[in-house]
Amino acid sequence: MHQYTGRHARRREDYTATRELPLPPPLYAPDPRTAPPPWPAQRPQRRRRRRSGHAPVLVVAVLLAALVGAVAGTAGTRVLDERSEVLPQTRTAGADMPAGLTAVANRMRRSVVSIEVRRAGSRSTGSGFVIDRQGHVLTNAHVVEGAFGVTVTLADRRVRRAEIVGLDTAEDVAVLTIGAAGLPVPPMGGSDQVRVGDQVLAFGSPLGLAGTVTFGIVSALDRQVGIGDGRTIRAVQTDAAINPGNSGGPLVNTRGQVIGVNTAIATLGEGRAPGGSIGIGFAIPIDRAMAVAAQLLGSTQ
Repeated sequence: MHQYTGRHARRREDYTATRELPLPPPLYAPDPRTAPPPWPAQRPQRRRRRRSGHAPVLVVAVLLAALVGAVAGTAGTRVLDERSEVLPQTRTAGADMPAGLTAVANRMRRSVVSIEVRRAGSRSTGSGFVIDRQGHVLTNAHVVEGAFGVTVTLADRRVRRAEIVGLDTAEDVAVLTIGAAGLPVPPMGGSDQVRVGDQVLAFGSPLGLAGTVTFGIVSALDRQVGIGDGRTIRAVQTDAAINPGNSGGPLVNTRGQVIGVNTAIATLGEGRAPGGSIGIGFAIPIDRAMAVAAQLLGSTQ
């Protein structure tokens, strides 16, 4: 079991807040005769203190895209351009996806929203999805915590002002109300039915790119993930591409059922690789997220 430690590293140009995670020991030692050449000199590895029996640290990033004010568009473009050669290829709805999942993607996107949050001196984006016919939206607490203004953009591009019904920072779950009844509500899956190897789709607005869908599998279950201040959650791990701005979006199975809420990713540490998806993402199991949402809604009634 790994305990995530670290600190927030938020600046105007940052897209993520990072936390460190020790890796387990490598499963093999490379043969020097066939090993790849060393990294170029311009990418030196920093010395780090290591615990006995652990390899270099990872950074776990809670996905809060700091798309700040008027520079949001250019900053997003700059990061995409600089990372295009090193980030894993994102598999979106299309030729790489089984045909049946295309219908799931088209149906689910109507229930997914983009969230813009205004804080003192900055703006950030996240994702969410509709959970009932009264217009309540589920997202992550870290997406909206500390906000003094929240707006939600629906799939049909309507923009609604949102109010925070409640949030639980220990579980990283928040509920918004947007005053729009009758929106399509996706079916919820059962966490006990999720299996390693199940195909899944991740929905959201990574780097502010609304309506993005990525494809992968469930990589592991019951993974303990730290979310700061000594708090941990047990999460579904997936290799579906998740990036800053995906926070709060749904993780969906091949039957179109929501099985999780995207919340965090693992990235290599500073100086080793740029942030973004490396195929290790985490989602809060939907049973737990909906139980917390019900408590938040119940406390306001």
